[in-house]
Amino acid sequence: MEWLLGVLGGLVGGNIAGAGKGLGVAGNSAAGAVGGGITGAIIQAATGSGLDLGQVIGQVAGGGVVGAVLTAVMAMATKNRQTVDR
Repeated sequence: MEWLLGVLGGLVGGNIAGAGKGLGVAGNSAAGAVGGGITGAIIQAATGSGLDLGQVIGQVAGGGVVGAVLTAVMAMATKNRQTVDR
């Protein structure tokens, strides 16, 4: 359950970070979801089971931040690859 909150936060964070110049909606969503899911799994393993309001907020926020960062890194890597190929 906790990783799902990370995935949802990652979806939002990825689309916010990639708005306008990212990987497109599907790419931003995928990169954000992967980053958020990984973060959610790590936070779940570190904190154990059980959800309270603080853990829910931490899962969503952590997933959003990592999803945004992963989307930004992938967008920069894709942009650099396109300029090298031309």
